[in-house]
Amino acid sequence: MPVDANQPIARVVVLNWNGRRWLERCLSALKAQTFREFEVVVVDNASSDGSADFVRERFPEYSVLQLSANVGFAAGNNAGARNATATYLAFLNNDTEVDPAWLATLVDVAERDPSVGLVASHIVFMDPPGIVDSAGDGYLRCGGGFKHGYGQPVSGKHGVEEVFGACGAGFLIHRSLFELIGGFDEDFFVVYEDVDLSYRARLAGARSVCAFAAVVRHAGSASLGRVSTAAVYYGQRNLEWTWIKNSPPGLLLRSFPSHMLYDLAGLIAYARAGHLGAWIRAKGAALAGLPSMLRKRRKIQGATALDPKSLWALMEPDWIGVKRREKAFAFRRDLDPAKSG
Repeated sequence: MPVDANQPIARVVVLNWNGRRWLERCLSALKAQTFREFEVVVVDNASSDGSADFVRERFPEYSVLQLSANVGFAAGNNAGARNATATYLAFLNNDTEVDPAWLATLVDVAERDPSVGLVASHIVFMDPPGIVDSAGDGYLRCGGGFKHGYGQPVSGKHGVEEVFGACGAGFLIHRSLFELIGGFDEDFFVVYEDVDLSYRARLAGARSVCAFAAVVRHAGSASLGRVSTAAVYYGQRNLEWTWIKNSPPGLLLRSFPSHMLYDLAGLIAYARAGHLGAWIRAKGAALAGLPSMLRKRRKIQGATALDPKSLWALMEPDWIGVKRREKAFAFRRDLDPAKSG
């Protein structure tokens, strides 16, 4: 079925910043989708590598939104979603290649169950192949995000599985839900904006599932780098804002002791890695932004439609085990510089 540009069922937003080298693979995979009732908007975050001109010339059927400044992941994706009329919004990183049935699977899962607001992709690494990047996002009871299955071999799972939220590298959300909760929080700029969005969707009463047939191959860390100063700064600042904004009062108090231990563990780990300065600046920035986050918190908590007890049951209690698995995989990748992502 040809694309109906006037009334697409889904809009795919591809955010790009100096990622021309990835765009041929990413956008060609979208052209090969078995589901055809969609439109594509490529948002260019003021790239200097000719990305916007490349898309216009090579993929004229896709819209290009060229921004005058790099506004970050959150604001860039919000710009790409603005004025959409499609039922669904799908967000996709530029350093990805999706399977032909990717979008068909995401839409089918969403339409089968009205309680599902977000559908996460089964994201696997391009290199090393056969290894999971994310099978949906999880959230720790101590107040931090993580990726289900990260660093593990791809399993033979089929169907869908309940998860806390969706990784921003590739997922689908009902447009009405996205607009109801206010889209991505643009104060975050980059990192954790997907965890925050997923948390707010949960509080609004929407479920999230991972669709294992919706496969995305992901290069990973193409913009920030895996353990860059910027990644540490934004990640450590934004995890505080996510926890403070979204945790219902009882859960906030219940998680406070473990959250302090989690922060202490982070301080030690980043100090050993040479990123103590970035960690300190991040926590200072989180504190400076606290008044704004508390104002947002009042609005979010006032509109919560979920029993906090059910939310707590979805959260992972073993943050030490999660971090050990992440570190073990990072160590294995670092043994082979060619697989540094």
